[in-house]
Amino acid sequence: MTKKVVFLDRESLDATVREFNFPHEYKEYESTWTPEEIVERLQGAEIAMINKVPMRADTLKQLPDLKLIAVAATGTDVVDKAAAKAQGITVVNIRNYAFNTVPEHVVGLMFALRRAIVPYANSVRRGDWNKSKQFCYFDYPIYDIAGSTLGIIGYGALGKSIAKRAEALGMKVLAFDVFPQDGLVDLDTILTQSDVITLHVPLTPDTKNMIGAEQLKKMKKSAILINTARGGLVDEAALLQALKDGTIGGAGFDVVAQEPPKDGNILCDADLPNLIVTPHVAWASKEAMQILADQLVDNVEAFVAGKPQNVVEA
Repeated sequence: MTKKVVFLDRESLDATVREFNFPHEYKEYESTWTPEEIVERLQGAEIAMINKVPMRADTLKQLPDLKLIAVAATGTDVVDKAAAKAQGITVVNIRNYAFNTVPEHVVGLMFALRRAIVPYANSVRRGDWNKSKQFCYFDYPIYDIAGSTLGIIGYGALGKSIAKRAEALGMKVLAFDVFPQDGLVDLDTILTQSDVITLHVPLTPDTKNMIGAEQLKKMKKSAILINTARGGLVDEAALLQALKDGTIGGAGFDVVAQEPPKDGNILCDADLPNLIVTPHVAWASKEAMQILADQLVDNVEAFVAGKPQNVVEA
């Protein structure tokens, strides 16, 4: 039997999506924004492929034929998983594809912030070096990576991959996770002892704003906070104030609470030398995106074959 498959936000994946190995009718849309568009485009579809298109309970109720939501990402907070389960819809996601791209982005942000590369480059562009009385100047503090301490919050596959890179750079690694593992420390130890803290946990009701004013005050004044996971993990207003007040040394974010920030965002709009914001691209190396696209098709084919993989529980 022919399966109707619809990809609702194809432009979010810059990679080749190979043809499915089962009889199918395939339709893709560059982007899909409104609940009305979602319902219209998924009429009669058994399989929806999405990246960041919200699949909420009210929308799912209008899609009686839908059997599978294949998310082209690891995070599945865009899907009301309880509603999907109640309706008999399977949700699957992508796993272990970003083992190089996210760790490399984290390391890049770490070097840029610890060594003040961006503010120094900007100062040269402004002409500050031309006016310097000496051969160099020290407007922004520079700290070594080697000998510093990296705190990892969320010690899964990505956290462990970052730890290996950090150790190769001569860093001491501390790790925290909600799931017990040998050698982990508590969250307060991470906050108080780390020179760099990087977040790698999913966004859930328990982790929303897990880093707020109270946690930021516990960090070293020279410490930097890196978030390549989800924007909602950090209280953005508290972070911005901490950066302005010198409570912490800097921040590198690849995510914000609302994406895209169509109505503006206080971190994106801030002009601070100790803040770097990139547009949710830590995952997006060419190599990683192709691995993701191949696994996305694998997930759909496995479901159709009656052997679903990478199933996300409600």
